[in-house]
Amino acid sequence: MSIYKTQLSFLLTWVYIPLVAKRPICYERVMEATLNDTGWRGSQEGWLEAAYQALLESGVDSVKILPLAKKLNLSRTSFYWFFKDREELLAALVARWREKNTGSIVRQSEAYAETLAEAMLNVFDCWLDPTLFDNRFEFAVRSWALQSDEILAEVRKADEMRMAALARMFVRFGHNENTADVRARTTYLVQIGYISMQSEEDVAVRMQRIPDYIAIYTGEMPQQRELDRFYARHGYRPGTAQS
Repeated sequence: MSIYKTQLSFLLTWVYIPLVAKRPICYERVMEATLNDTGWRGSQEGWLEAAYQALLESGVDSVKILPLAKKLNLSRTSFYWFFKDREELLAALVARWREKNTGSIVRQSEAYAETLAEAMLNVFDCWLDPTLFDNRFEFAVRSWALQSDEILAEVRKADEMRMAALARMFVRFGHNENTADVRARTTYLVQIGYISMQSEEDVAVRMQRIPDYIAIYTGEMPQQRELDRFYARHGYRPGTAQS
């Protein structure tokens, strides 16, 4: 559709200007101006990715159209081909966070597992795989929530959805609703604490702690074969130095 608009705009410019101009027209300049005005505008995903990076680096106050345009080397007006305004861009950021972080916890909690310990290891994939759960994005959105009641409501809604998914996982393996809720909250709130504190652990240290975390959260120790599969998924080999 935008190609046709470009062609029509150029054609109208070509026909109309000679009719109203009072001096000779330089058609090369007309063409250059038209192409500059209707040139490459980037993409919706490109603008969203730039907004995401700005949010992670400097917070929501840095997610503004003009700085993003400069970062992308695009005109400010090109933004409006993809988003109505800044608020729509911010809403797209929230949707991206919701789909990735909340969606992944829900999906991992519902993944096939033979035991509760294995089910919890599936959830732990989120904490170790940034393609499933983005810790930096989570921290940035929670920081944003400190200055926006609307975003705070989104965060609280996400928290409830995530804990409800974890509680359903515990119920699936025989826990009653009350103990399932308590265990789900313990599991989830500890991880959010890690994120909020921006805690960093050596990979080997964290992997060594995982069996005990699983035992505390679920009440059962993971079997060695379950741990072996989990370690393999994350490229960890016990007893070797990890970078």
